[in-house]
Amino acid sequence: MIVPEPGKLAGLDRQIFVGKQNMGKRVVLITGCSSGIGLALAQAFRARDCLVVPTARRAQDVATLRQQGWQALQLDVTKAESMAQVVASIEQDYGKLDVLVNNAGYGQFGALMDLTLDDLRRQYDTNVFAPVALVRAALPLLRRSASARVVNIGSVSGLLTTPFAGAYCSSKAALHALSDALRMELAPFGMHVITIQPGAIQSRMGENGAAQVVIPPDSAYQPIAQAVHARSTLSQQGASPANQFAEQLAQAVLKPKPARLVRLGNNSFNAWFLARCIPQALLDSKMMRYFSLDRLKP
Repeated sequence: MIVPEPGKLAGLDRQIFVGKQNMGKRVVLITGCSSGIGLALAQAFRARDCLVVPTARRAQDVATLRQQGWQALQLDVTKAESMAQVVASIEQDYGKLDVLVNNAGYGQFGALMDLTLDDLRRQYDTNVFAPVALVRAALPLLRRSASARVVNIGSVSGLLTTPFAGAYCSSKAALHALSDALRMELAPFGMHVITIQPGAIQSRMGENGAAQVVIPPDSAYQPIAQAVHARSTLSQQGASPANQFAEQLAQAVLKPKPARLVRLGNNSFNAWFLARCIPQALLDSKMMRYFSLDRLKP
């Protein structure tokens, strides 16, 4: 089924289409829906009778989503103009926004001494700055909702830092802190900010992460390059199915009084326990052995 392109309806056709669709349903905007977790989230919210607007960065992914019957929009979360266009389209077609799910993100892997400042900036542009910028852009529409929700997809990696993922782990830790501040600052407007801290969830993180590993030929970590690369696929070991995660997340988010923090997926509790209950010196030692850092010589 091919549906009308969002934001392109006009006149009476638009009024009839939107009128039939809206009928008091929640409007949900989700970033990063080309596949994996984002697409599973779109399906889970739609199954709960929400009007879902999935987005993707690449035009070909948006075209595929539309061919599948989604009211999909193209969105590059690192570009203000792209965010403004998406918000304008939702305002035109629905007039409000009830749930914003900041799901788009990626993992930059490699030793911090091997990453350039541009590598770090790109990681933070997508994982940290973009969610805040999108909330700001969508705030007028969110305030029109009777009970808006902002859902930020963090990670247990933001709780438990590992070698060769300092950029990614720190970006998720920063997102957690920003979400805490947003939760308090937006509460007076009747808005809920929900932080999701997934454990291991099946996604393209392993495939995409392998392409995001930085280890130059002259790196001091070349002797343990295999361990550096292994970190990029760690999240896929024993991972929970994406559809199971999405179902649990959608259920938690749509509760009348949603929790401020939700941990889901395999190892989500274990990572919290290790980070909070194991002495740091012992944890460092175990991490260094696990990632072969004990093999390096001064």
